[in-house]
Amino acid sequence: ADQGEGDDVGAAGTSLLVFLAVQVSAARRAAAATIVWLMMIAGLAVTAGIAGQLLDPYSPARLVAVTAGVCCVAILLTVIAVWGVEGPRTQAAPSPGETIESPRFREAMREVWSEPESHKFAVFVFVSMLAYSAQDLILEPFAGTVFGMTPGESTTLSGVQHGGVFLGMILVALACSAFAKGRFGSLKAWVVGGCLASACALFLIAVSGSLGPDFPLPAAVFALGVANGAFAVAAIGSMMGMVRRGHAKREGTRMGLWGAAQAIAFGLGGFAGTAAVDSLRWISGSPETAYAAVFAIEGCLFILSAYLAARVSRRAESRALGLAADPSAS
Repeated sequence: ADQGEGDDVGAAGTSLLVFLAVQVSAARRAAAATIVWLMMIAGLAVTAGIAGQLLDPYSPARLVAVTAGVCCVAILLTVIAVWGVEGPRTQAAPSPGETIESPRFREAMREVWSEPESHKFAVFVFVSMLAYSAQDLILEPFAGTVFGMTPGESTTLSGVQHGGVFLGMILVALACSAFAKGRFGSLKAWVVGGCLASACALFLIAVSGSLGPDFPLPAAVFALGVANGAFAVAAIGSMMGMVRRGHAKREGTRMGLWGAAQAIAFGLGGFAGTAAVDSLRWISGSPETAYAAVFAIEGCLFILSAYLAARVSRRAESRALGLAADPSAS
């Protein structure tokens, strides 16, 4: 079931980005993608917070009931969200004798991969999402094992992180608005800075277990969320600005390449993070040491991501995010 859900989410997410890139005007494209991500993160934060409160006092029956309730709400909201989303579409019929040829997938992918910006960005997406996702499945067990949190408390901690992600996205959106000037409106600077800040937060969480039970873990996790949100939304803005660069009529392939890099890294990161914790725990005999090592490795991956991001952009696009852009600019 999880595999099927992952396939569906990956396919829908990539299609949504292509839909936004094609249907939304250039001046509003990054803003539209950012709003979609803000809504997604807000949903994750609210769901995690409510579910965490409902899980305590924990029991298997309560877990099943809360999970079923969340699934029912998610299905209902999905149906409402996609109902009539595209609306009526018209397409001009080809003229007599005209043929419309679709390029072979390998040919289209070869063309996109030959674009220096496209494949460099794909590598950045892969490494950064590997770093991002590796902590996704181990943060809550870490909080329970090392800090003694209950299942409800650790689930609420996930909501705290997503709340930080939401705030980080808002900060970047405001900084990159039409009113922002100089380096504070640079998407490239926010991507690099967000990756470096994420690395610092992960290094802090890595040593938190050795600092004792009084360490403010929720504050550190919130800071990690803010940094993650900053780099993620800046990367989304860059992505939406780059999707039409290169060979014509390859927006879908280009977005598919980046989406595939994200999906593969996300799946691999979740598996690698948990496998690394189990392996290091078996070798060292210390859960605290195992978690600390994995968090430190993720921090190093974010530093590498910052380096890769600094090499990607061909030209600065400070206006790409522009949530507060003047509508008359389109």
